[in-house]
Amino acid sequence: MTGVLVVNAGSSSLKLRVLDQADAVTASADLSGWNGSPDDAGLRRFLDGLTGIGAAGHRVVHGGRRFTAATLIDDAVLAGIGELTDLAPLHQPRALAGIAAVRAALPRVPAVACFDTAFHAGLPAATASYAVPGAWTRRFGLRRFGFHGLSHAYAARRAAQFRADLDDERHRVVTCHLGAGSSLAAVKSGSCVDTTMGFTPLEGLVMATRSGTVDPGLVLWLLRHGGLTLDEVSDGLEFSAGLAGLAELPGGSGDLRDVRLAAARGDPRARLAIEVHAHRLRAGIAAMAAALGGLDTLVFTGGIGEHQAETRAEAAAGLGFLGVAVDESRNATARPDCDISAPGAPVRTLVIAAREDIEAARQTRAVLVAR
Repeated sequence: MTGVLVVNAGSSSLKLRVLDQADAVTASADLSGWNGSPDDAGLRRFLDGLTGIGAAGHRVVHGGRRFTAATLIDDAVLAGIGELTDLAPLHQPRALAGIAAVRAALPRVPAVACFDTAFHAGLPAATASYAVPGAWTRRFGLRRFGFHGLSHAYAARRAAQFRADLDDERHRVVTCHLGAGSSLAAVKSGSCVDTTMGFTPLEGLVMATRSGTVDPGLVLWLLRHGGLTLDEVSDGLEFSAGLAGLAELPGGSGDLRDVRLAAARGDPRARLAIEVHAHRLRAGIAAMAAALGGLDTLVFTGGIGEHQAETRAEAAAGLGFLGVAVDESRNATARPDCDISAPGAPVRTLVIAAREDIEAARQTRAVLVAR
Protein backbone atom coordinates (compact mmCIF):
# COMPACT_ATOMS: atom_id res chain seq x y z
CA MET A 1 0.00 0.00 0.00
CA THR A 2 1.16 3.55 -0.67
CA GLY A 3 -0.08 6.57 1.27
CA VAL A 4 -3.05 6.59 3.64
CA LEU A 5 -5.27 9.67 3.71
CA VAL A 6 -6.59 10.16 7.24
CA VAL A 7 -9.76 12.23 7.52
CA ASN A 8 -10.83 13.73 10.84
CA ALA A 9 -14.12 15.60 10.50
CA GLY A 10 -14.80 17.63 13.63
CA SER A 11 -17.92 19.54 14.57
CA SER A 12 -16.70 22.64 12.70
CA SER A 13 -13.46 21.66 10.98
CA LEU A 14 -11.84 19.09 8.73
CA LYS A 15 -8.30 17.79 9.27
CA LEU A 16 -6.59 15.89 6.47
CA ARG A 17 -3.27 14.05 6.72
CA VAL A 18 -1.43 11.80 4.28
CA LEU A 19 0.87 9.29 5.97
CA ASP A 20 3.44 7.16 4.20
CA GLN A 21 4.40 3.61 5.19
CA ALA A 22 6.69 4.97 7.91
CA ASP A 23 3.87 7.17 9.29
CA ALA A 24 5.57 10.35 8.17
CA VAL A 25 3.12 13.09 7.20
CA THR A 26 3.68 13.90 3.53
CA ALA A 27 0.73 16.26 3.04
CA SER A 28 -1.77 17.98 5.31
CA ALA A 29 -4.61 20.48 5.40
CA ASP A 30 -6.73 21.94 8.21
CA LEU A 31 -10.00 23.42 7.00
CA SER A 32 -11.66 25.54 9.68
CA GLY A 33 -15.28 26.44 9.12
CA TRP A 34 -15.81 23.55 6.71
CA ASN A 35 -19.53 23.37 5.93
CA GLY A 36 -19.59 19.69 5.01
CA SER A 37 -19.68 20.28 1.26
CA PRO A 38 -17.61 18.05 -1.05
CA ASP A 39 -17.30 21.12 -3.28
CA ASP A 40 -15.42 23.21 -0.70
CA ALA A 41 -12.65 24.99 -2.62
CA GLY A 42 -9.92 24.22 -0.09
CA LEU A 43 -10.92 20.57 0.10
CA ARG A 44 -11.01 20.20 -3.67
CA ARG A 45 -7.57 21.79 -4.06
CA PHE A 46 -6.06 19.45 -1.50
CA LEU A 47 -7.67 16.26 -2.81
CA ASP A 48 -7.07 17.06 -6.47
CA GLY A 49 -3.38 17.49 -5.76
CA LEU A 50 -2.93 14.08 -4.14
CA THR A 51 -1.18 11.15 -5.80
CA GLY A 52 -0.31 7.67 -4.61
CA ILE A 53 -3.19 7.31 -2.14
CA GLY A 54 -3.86 3.65 -1.42
CA ALA A 55 -6.64 4.06 1.15
CA ALA A 56 -8.60 6.57 3.21
CA GLY A 57 -9.14 6.17 6.94
CA HIS A 58 -12.00 8.15 8.46
CA ARG A 59 -12.30 8.91 12.17
CA VAL A 60 -15.89 8.22 13.26
CA VAL A 61 -16.80 9.14 16.83
CA HIS A 62 -19.49 6.53 17.52
CA GLY A 63 -19.68 2.90 16.48
CA GLY A 64 -22.42 1.88 18.89
CA ARG A 65 -22.76 -1.84 19.58
CA ARG A 66 -22.46 -2.76 15.91
CA PHE A 67 -19.03 -1.45 14.98
CA THR A 68 -16.45 -2.79 17.44
CA ALA A 69 -13.43 -2.55 15.14
CA ALA A 70 -12.29 -0.56 12.11
CA THR A 71 -14.51 -1.49 9.17
CA LEU A 72 -14.29 -1.27 5.38
CA ILE A 73 -16.91 1.26 4.29
CA ASP A 74 -19.76 0.23 2.00
CA ASP A 75 -23.35 1.44 1.70
CA ALA A 76 -24.50 -0.73 4.61
CA VAL A 77 -21.78 0.68 6.85
CA LEU A 78 -22.69 4.22 5.84
CA ALA A 79 -26.31 3.53 6.77
CA GLY A 80 -25.20 2.06 10.11
CA ILE A 81 -23.12 5.12 10.93
CA GLY A 82 -26.08 7.34 10.09
CA GLU A 83 -28.36 5.36 12.38
CA LEU A 84 -26.12 6.32 15.33
CA THR A 85 -26.58 10.05 14.80
CA ASP A 86 -28.81 10.41 17.86
CA LEU A 87 -25.86 9.23 20.00
CA ALA A 88 -23.41 11.74 18.48
CA PRO A 89 -25.49 14.42 16.75
CA LEU A 90 -22.62 16.88 16.29
CA HIS A 91 -20.12 14.40 14.89
CA GLN A 92 -21.79 11.55 12.95
CA PRO A 93 -23.20 13.78 10.17
CA ARG A 94 -19.80 15.43 9.79
CA ALA A 95 -18.06 12.08 9.50
CA LEU A 96 -20.54 11.03 6.82
CA ALA A 97 -19.96 14.30 4.97
CA GLY A 98 -16.20 13.71 5.09
CA ILE A 99 -16.63 10.20 3.71
CA ALA A 100 -18.86 11.49 0.91
CA ALA A 101 -16.45 14.28 0.04
CA VAL A 102 -13.42 12.00 -0.24
CA ARG A 103 -15.41 9.35 -2.10
CA ALA A 104 -16.48 11.96 -4.67
CA ALA A 105 -12.89 13.04 -5.27
CA LEU A 106 -11.24 9.61 -4.98
CA PRO A 107 -13.94 7.11 -6.02
CA ARG A 108 -11.55 4.19 -6.56
CA VAL A 109 -9.78 4.50 -3.21
CA PRO A 110 -11.03 2.05 -0.53
CA ALA A 111 -12.21 3.72 2.67
CA VAL A 112 -12.16 2.47 6.25
CA ALA A 113 -14.15 3.77 9.23
CA CYS A 114 -12.03 3.97 12.39
CA PHE A 115 -14.32 4.26 15.41
CA ASP A 116 -13.40 6.14 18.60
CA THR A 117 -15.60 3.77 20.60
CA ALA A 118 -13.99 0.58 19.25
CA PHE A 119 -11.01 0.67 21.64
CA HIS A 120 -13.47 0.37 24.52
CA ALA A 121 -15.72 -2.27 22.94
CA GLY A 122 -14.09 -5.06 24.95
CA LEU A 123 -14.63 -3.46 28.36
CA PRO A 124 -15.43 -6.05 31.04
CA ALA A 125 -19.16 -6.35 31.72
CA ALA A 126 -18.68 -4.98 35.23
CA THR A 127 -17.13 -1.85 33.73
CA ALA A 128 -19.46 -1.41 30.77
CA SER A 129 -22.77 -1.94 32.56
CA TYR A 130 -25.05 0.66 34.14
CA ALA A 131 -26.99 -0.30 37.27
CA VAL A 132 -30.34 0.68 35.78
CA PRO A 133 -33.44 -1.50 35.31
CA GLY A 134 -32.53 -4.46 33.12
CA ALA A 135 -35.51 -3.84 30.87
CA TRP A 136 -34.04 -0.44 29.93
CA THR A 137 -30.66 -1.98 29.14
CA ARG A 138 -32.21 -4.61 26.89
CA ARG A 139 -34.65 -2.25 25.20
CA PHE A 140 -32.21 0.56 24.43
CA GLY A 141 -28.89 -1.29 24.31
CA LEU A 142 -27.50 0.81 27.14
CA ARG A 143 -23.82 0.50 28.02
CA ARG A 144 -20.73 2.60 28.62
CA PHE A 145 -19.19 3.13 25.19
CA GLY A 146 -16.19 5.34 25.97
CA PHE A 147 -14.61 7.79 23.53
CA HIS A 148 -11.25 9.21 22.35
CA GLY A 149 -10.33 5.62 21.53
CA LEU A 150 -7.90 6.42 18.72
CA SER A 151 -5.96 8.76 21.01
CA HIS A 152 -5.92 6.33 23.94
CA ALA A 153 -4.88 3.42 21.72
CA TYR A 154 -1.98 5.34 20.21
CA ALA A 155 -0.83 6.77 23.56
CA ALA A 156 -0.81 3.33 25.20
CA ARG A 157 1.07 1.80 22.26
CA ARG A 158 3.62 4.62 22.28
CA ALA A 159 4.05 4.35 26.07
CA ALA A 160 5.00 0.69 25.69
CA GLN A 161 7.97 1.79 23.58
CA PHE A 162 9.29 3.70 26.61
CA ARG A 163 8.97 0.63 28.84
CA ALA A 164 11.42 -1.90 27.47
CA ASP A 165 11.96 -2.86 31.10
CA LEU A 166 8.43 -4.31 31.31
CA ASP A 167 6.76 -7.30 29.74
CA ASP A 168 3.97 -6.00 27.47
CA GLU A 169 1.62 -8.55 29.00
CA ARG A 170 2.02 -6.93 32.41
CA HIS A 171 2.15 -3.27 31.43
CA ARG A 172 -0.46 -1.20 33.29
CA VAL A 173 -1.01 2.25 31.77
CA VAL A 174 -3.39 5.12 32.50
CA THR A 175 -3.73 7.42 29.50
CA CYS A 176 -5.02 10.95 30.09
CA HIS A 177 -6.45 12.59 26.96
CA LEU A 178 -6.95 16.15 28.17
CA GLY A 179 -8.34 18.87 25.93
CA ALA A 180 -11.64 20.67 25.43
CA GLY A 181 -13.05 17.18 25.80
CA SER A 182 -11.21 14.92 28.24
CA SER A 183 -11.20 11.29 29.23
CA LEU A 184 -9.01 8.68 30.89
CA ALA A 185 -8.44 5.05 29.99
CA ALA A 186 -7.01 2.15 31.98
CA VAL A 187 -5.02 -0.06 29.62
CA LYS A 188 -3.55 -3.45 30.50
CA SER A 189 -1.59 -5.52 28.01
CA GLY A 190 -2.80 -3.17 25.27
CA SER A 191 -6.52 -3.61 26.05
CA CYS A 192 -8.80 -1.06 27.67
CA VAL A 193 -10.32 -2.26 30.94
CA ASP A 194 -11.92 1.01 32.11
CA THR A 195 -12.54 4.56 30.94
CA THR A 196 -14.24 7.69 32.24
CA MET A 197 -16.66 8.59 29.44
CA GLY A 198 -19.77 6.46 29.17
CA PHE A 199 -22.94 6.27 27.09
CA THR A 200 -22.17 9.82 25.97
CA PRO A 201 -19.09 12.08 26.18
CA LEU A 202 -20.74 13.97 29.08
CA GLU A 203 -19.70 11.41 31.69
CA GLY A 204 -16.41 11.61 33.53
CA LEU A 205 -13.96 14.48 34.00
CA VAL A 206 -14.68 18.19 34.20
CA MET A 207 -14.15 19.55 30.68
CA ALA A 208 -14.08 22.96 28.99
CA THR A 209 -17.86 23.38 28.70
CA ARG A 210 -19.11 19.89 29.63
CA SER A 211 -19.99 19.11 33.20
CA GLY A 212 -18.56 15.64 33.48
CA THR A 213 -20.31 13.30 35.91
CA VAL A 214 -23.15 14.84 37.92
CA ASP A 215 -25.77 13.28 40.18
CA PRO A 216 -28.70 12.11 38.00
CA GLY A 217 -30.96 13.23 40.83
CA LEU A 218 -29.72 16.78 40.35
CA VAL A 219 -30.78 16.67 36.70
CA LEU A 220 -34.20 15.30 37.64
CA TRP A 221 -34.62 18.00 40.29
CA LEU A 222 -33.82 20.75 37.76
CA LEU A 223 -36.45 19.35 35.41
CA ARG A 224 -39.14 18.72 38.02
CA HIS A 225 -38.63 21.60 40.42
CA GLY A 226 -36.15 24.03 38.89
CA GLY A 227 -38.41 25.15 36.07
CA LEU A 228 -35.84 24.32 33.39
CA THR A 229 -36.79 22.70 30.11
CA LEU A 230 -35.14 19.57 28.77
CA ASP A 231 -33.32 21.63 26.12
CA GLU A 232 -32.08 24.11 28.73
CA VAL A 233 -30.63 21.32 30.87
CA SER A 234 -29.13 19.53 27.87
CA ASP A 235 -27.53 22.67 26.43
CA GLY A 236 -26.36 23.84 29.86
CA LEU A 237 -24.55 20.58 30.67
CA GLU A 238 -23.00 20.41 27.20
CA PHE A 239 -22.09 24.01 26.41
CA SER A 240 -22.17 26.13 29.60
CA ALA A 241 -20.90 23.82 32.34
CA GLY A 242 -17.45 22.46 33.17
CA LEU A 243 -14.69 25.04 33.54
CA ALA A 244 -16.89 27.64 31.85
CA GLY A 245 -19.68 27.11 34.36
CA LEU A 246 -17.39 27.16 37.37
CA ALA A 247 -15.23 30.13 36.38
CA GLU A 248 -17.96 32.27 34.77
CA LEU A 249 -15.44 34.27 32.77
CA PRO A 250 -16.60 37.14 30.53
CA GLY A 251 -17.55 35.62 27.20
CA GLY A 252 -18.12 32.21 28.77
CA SER A 253 -14.67 30.79 27.99
CA GLY A 254 -13.92 27.29 29.21
CA ASP A 255 -10.33 27.37 27.97
CA LEU A 256 -8.14 26.32 30.88
CA ARG A 257 -5.49 28.84 29.82
CA ASP A 258 -7.99 31.67 30.24
CA VAL A 259 -9.11 30.25 33.57
CA ARG A 260 -5.53 30.17 34.83
CA LEU A 261 -4.96 33.78 33.80
CA ALA A 262 -8.08 34.83 35.69
CA ALA A 263 -6.99 32.86 38.75
CA ALA A 264 -3.59 34.57 38.65
CA ARG A 265 -5.44 37.91 38.78
CA GLY A 266 -7.14 36.76 41.97
CA ASP A 267 -10.52 35.60 40.63
CA PRO A 268 -11.85 33.15 43.27
CA ARG A 269 -14.26 31.44 40.86
CA ALA A 270 -11.42 30.72 38.45
CA ARG A 271 -9.32 29.33 41.31
CA LEU A 272 -12.21 27.07 42.30
CA ALA A 273 -12.56 25.86 38.70
CA ILE A 274 -8.89 24.85 38.64
CA GLU A 275 -9.20 23.07 41.97
CA VAL A 276 -12.32 21.14 40.94
CA HIS A 277 -10.69 20.19 37.63
CA ALA A 278 -7.57 18.92 39.41
CA HIS A 279 -9.55 17.07 42.09
CA ARG A 280 -11.64 15.19 39.52
CA LEU A 281 -8.56 14.42 37.44
CA ARG A 282 -6.64 12.98 40.38
CA ALA A 283 -9.65 10.96 41.51
CA GLY A 284 -10.15 9.61 37.99
CA ILE A 285 -6.53 8.55 37.60
CA ALA A 286 -6.64 6.80 40.97
CA ALA A 287 -9.82 4.98 39.96
CA MET A 288 -8.22 3.84 36.70
CA ALA A 289 -5.19 2.59 38.62
CA ALA A 290 -7.51 0.64 40.91
CA ALA A 291 -9.12 -0.99 37.89
CA LEU A 292 -5.65 -2.10 36.78
CA GLY A 293 -4.56 -3.35 40.19
CA GLY A 294 -1.67 -0.91 40.18
CA LEU A 295 0.13 1.48 37.86
CA ASP A 296 3.34 1.30 35.84
CA THR A 297 3.01 4.25 33.45
CA LEU A 298 0.99 7.47 33.47
CA VAL A 299 0.57 9.26 30.14
CA PHE A 300 -0.56 12.82 29.44
CA THR A 301 -1.71 13.63 25.90
CA GLY A 302 -4.07 16.02 24.11
CA GLY A 303 -3.91 19.81 23.99
CA ILE A 304 -3.91 20.30 27.77
CA GLY A 305 -2.02 17.12 28.59
CA GLU A 306 0.83 17.96 26.22
CA HIS A 307 1.15 21.70 26.79
CA GLN A 308 0.10 22.59 30.35
CA ALA A 309 2.76 21.69 32.90
CA GLU A 310 0.58 23.07 35.70
CA THR A 311 -2.13 20.50 35.02
CA ARG A 312 0.36 17.65 35.04
CA ALA A 313 1.88 18.90 38.29
CA GLU A 314 -1.54 19.28 39.92
CA ALA A 315 -2.43 15.71 39.04
CA ALA A 316 0.86 14.25 40.20
CA ALA A 317 0.80 16.18 43.48
CA GLY A 318 -2.03 14.02 44.78
CA LEU A 319 -0.84 10.69 43.40
CA GLY A 320 2.33 10.07 45.36
CA PHE A 321 0.68 7.15 47.12
CA LEU A 322 0.53 5.38 43.73
CA GLY A 323 4.22 6.02 43.07
CA VAL A 324 3.72 9.02 40.78
CA ALA A 325 6.24 11.85 41.03
CA VAL A 326 7.34 14.30 38.35
CA ASP A 327 10.57 16.22 38.06
CA GLU A 328 9.80 19.94 38.26
CA SER A 329 12.37 20.94 35.66
CA ARG A 330 11.54 18.13 33.23
CA ASN A 331 7.85 18.89 33.53
CA ALA A 332 8.29 22.63 32.96
CA THR A 333 10.32 22.13 29.77
CA ALA A 334 8.56 19.02 28.44
CA ARG A 335 8.10 18.61 24.70
CA PRO A 336 6.35 15.46 23.46
CA ASP A 337 7.37 12.69 23.44
CA CYS A 338 9.31 12.64 26.71
CA ASP A 339 9.65 11.28 30.23
CA ILE A 340 9.02 13.75 33.06
CA SER A 341 9.35 11.30 35.95
CA ALA A 342 11.29 12.27 39.04
CA PRO A 343 14.45 10.19 39.53
CA GLY A 344 13.60 6.96 41.31
CA ALA A 345 9.83 7.31 40.92
CA PRO A 346 8.20 3.85 40.78
CA VAL A 347 5.75 5.03 38.10
CA ARG A 348 7.01 6.49 34.82
CA THR A 349 5.15 9.65 33.77
CA LEU A 350 5.21 10.47 30.07
CA VAL A 351 4.07 13.32 27.82
CA ILE A 352 3.06 11.94 24.43
CA ALA A 353 1.77 13.79 21.38
CA ALA A 354 -1.80 12.93 20.38
CA ARG A 355 -1.53 11.15 17.04
CA GLU A 356 -4.95 9.80 16.12
CA ASP A 357 -3.78 10.01 12.52
CA ILE A 358 -1.12 7.35 13.07
CA GLU A 359 -3.57 5.06 14.85
CA ALA A 360 -6.21 5.52 12.13
CA ALA A 361 -3.64 4.78 9.42
CA ARG A 362 -2.51 1.66 11.29
CA GLN A 363 -6.08 0.39 11.59
CA THR A 364 -6.80 1.21 7.96
CA ARG A 365 -3.81 -0.78 6.74
CA ALA A 366 -4.78 -3.72 8.95
CA VAL A 367 -8.33 -3.85 7.56
CA LEU A 368 -7.12 -3.80 3.96
CA VAL A 369 -4.46 -6.45 4.57
CA ALA A 370 -7.05 -8.73 6.20
CA ARG A 371 -9.72 -8.45 3.53
